[in-house]
Amino acid sequence: MASIVLKNVCKNYGNIKIVKNFNLEIPDKEFCILVGPSGCGKTTTLRMVAGLEDISSGDIYIDGVRVNDIPPKNRDIAMVFQNYALYPHMTVYENMGFALKLKGYSKKDIEARVKEAAEILGISHLLDRKPKQLSGGQRQRVAVGRAIVRKPKVFLFDEPLSNLDAKLRVQMRAELKKLHERLQSTMIYVTHDQTEAMTMGDKICVMKDGIIQQVAGPLDLYNQPANKFVAGFIGTPPMNFFGVDVVEKNSEIFLKEGSFDIKIPAFMKEKMAPYINKKVFVGVRPEDIFDKLFTNLNHNDTATFNATVEIVEPLGSEIYLHFNTGKNSMVAKVNSSNKAKPNQIIEFVLDLTKVHLFEEESGKTII
Repeated sequence: MASIVLKNVCKNYGNIKIVKNFNLEIPDKEFCILVGPSGCGKTTTLRMVAGLEDISSGDIYIDGVRVNDIPPKNRDIAMVFQNYALYPHMTVYENMGFALKLKGYSKKDIEARVKEAAEILGISHLLDRKPKQLSGGQRQRVAVGRAIVRKPKVFLFDEPLSNLDAKLRVQMRAELKKLHERLQSTMIYVTHDQTEAMTMGDKICVMKDGIIQQVAGPLDLYNQPANKFVAGFIGTPPMNFFGVDVVEKNSEIFLKEGSFDIKIPAFMKEKMAPYINKKVFVGVRPEDIFDKLFTNLNHNDTATFNATVEIVEPLGSEIYLHFNTGKNSMVAKVNSSNKAKPNQIIEFVLDLTKVHLFEEESGKTII
């Protein structure tokens, strides 16, 4: 397999900058996810690695070789597209072996590779069928199989699960992860779904407006986001944000929001001192907000406040409570035993050891 390096890569369409000064290193055998909202440049970046898009500036290296001027067919990569791109008039066997046939492989070699890939993917019984006779999940497996038979240095996936229903997406996420572990190959996977990114990737590159926001492992992104955008993009439901004034009273620092003040714990004081008399954003994940009647937090770094429940969303193992503090609407993820009702006033508890703070203008993480 191969490592991939992108150095100062840019892509412009006229005066419109799609990808800006993109720098990323993907070691051999790593499963790297490019994630971000629609239009952030992730698919364009993938297509530049594949050679399907020209680079405006910068360099791309695959296995140590600069590939800027190497055509796609000579880069030894295989790409799986969102719409699968299967030939409707060919059988599954013919679709999977077509690229090998074009390269002049013998019928015996093609048969061996196709059958091996089909066995890996559990589609051996489908080899005589045509795409119209397959379900969405089966077509997706065929598209992956067509890539596997080539035994490329790099696999590229462009939102391959977006056309599948929710249950099948969950199943295919696990199967693609197993496939990576079995093949021990270098993979780049593009998605706008942060759940896919968190569950599948060894490393995740979060993008916004063509710019890398943060590159880290899934848990590092979740626990230590670099800025407000990453914090809000990673996690389900998204992180709650609300603006506060940082004030000092009697040598203590408080975060003042509307009708309540949050006294910050001692471990926050040093970092928050430069922000006294300024505004910052507080970020708190729904799972770190508790109904006081149903929590047993055993430390003192907490804050309580009253809020009115607006919507109750029962999900079986947990409940999402949408509530309003009088100034901000927020969401708490609580235990399924909670009995809250709409319009009920509840005393909530914040776990301050899990709170994130961000600069007002830059969005950069303070704590």
